[in-house]
Amino acid sequence: MTRPLAERVGRLGTESAFEVLRRARALEAEGRDVIHLEIGQPDAPTPGPVVEVAVEALRGGAHGYVPTLGLPELRAAVAADASARRGIEVDPADVVICPGGKPVMSFVFLALVEPGDEVLLPDPGFPIYRSMVEFCGATAVGVPLRAANGFRADPDEVASLVTERTKLLVLNSPNNPTGGVSTDDDLAALAALARDHDLWVLSDEIYSRLQFDAPFRSIVAEEAMAERTVLLDGHSKTYAMTGWRLGHAVAPAVLVPHLERLLVNTVSCTPPFTQLAGVEALTGDQSPTERMLATYRRRRDLVVDGLSGIDGITCHPPGGAFYAFPDITGTGLDDVTFADRLLADAGVATLAGSGFGPHGAGHLRLSLAASDADLTEALDRLAAFVAGLSAH
Repeated sequence: MTRPLAERVGRLGTESAFEVLRRARALEAEGRDVIHLEIGQPDAPTPGPVVEVAVEALRGGAHGYVPTLGLPELRAAVAADASARRGIEVDPADVVICPGGKPVMSFVFLALVEPGDEVLLPDPGFPIYRSMVEFCGATAVGVPLRAANGFRADPDEVASLVTERTKLLVLNSPNNPTGGVSTDDDLAALAALARDHDLWVLSDEIYSRLQFDAPFRSIVAEEAMAERTVLLDGHSKTYAMTGWRLGHAVAPAVLVPHLERLLVNTVSCTPPFTQLAGVEALTGDQSPTERMLATYRRRRDLVVDGLSGIDGITCHPPGGAFYAFPDITGTGLDDVTFADRLLADAGVATLAGSGFGPHGAGHLRLSLAASDADLTEALDRLAAFVAGLSAH
């Protein structure tokens, strides 16, 4: 007789991107040509100087354990960068280095959220938010993000969702999957709401350097917000370092020891050669990131224009990140069927919007982290696929 599994593992969700990638790779193994717009990964390489620092670190013996909270030089570099870009004073002692951004969100939920609590999170939003909240036994309450509002959280609607059980508010601007960006007025109103209701805030700013049309602003810079906000950021998207697994939190001092213990109990520390490469990324030449941003902005325009010319599809221009989130309800197919058939029939891998929450239904997520040629070909295939639907 096999003993049953712990009930909580059944509450864990997943990311559809990796499942679609697996299916796309299987089609390629059969000889099919597939254009990959499913995975959220920069198509640019990690900058050469960053790679060289890691190589030299390995050759120099950076192979062992290091302090759990991170190397002092990286914590200092993160603090200086966060201070300069967010307009606040960050103490290196409040910086927590993690192997990727997901441990930050997981540890924050584990440290703050209990059964019976409610967590407000973006819908559509990164699916791991909901997965980890529910794993902790709490209730995930979706904050609708709508194209009509630029895929921004409406502070009045957020206020209407707050109850006596609300413990934490999750923000993600620029947003994955929509590219929505909070305005300064939004952030001021949400900060006031958090103060009035004594809420913690997790501000996921992993795409903060990839904002197209306005300077980035963080809620942590609002009055009295540093003491209740955990800022999540990292190197994956900004510096094309997804596989390096390097993220960080800037957290209120009261929370840092608890995050440290969670790190000790799970991963011990983040690899030292990765951290040293991270110092170079933050303090070295920033022109590769600037070129990446310009490239994504150009691709944003290319894709939005192309999608807008297809009958049955509309697309709100994303304000940041590297995704487009078109509405495909006018084609007559639901988003899951549309994405499945688009991959099987046209060889274009995308993600169904409903995988990011109920309010993502009827949409697709397309990654802009593909070459101009691939994006143009994908748009042609998409147009032909939709034309074929109307012909039947």
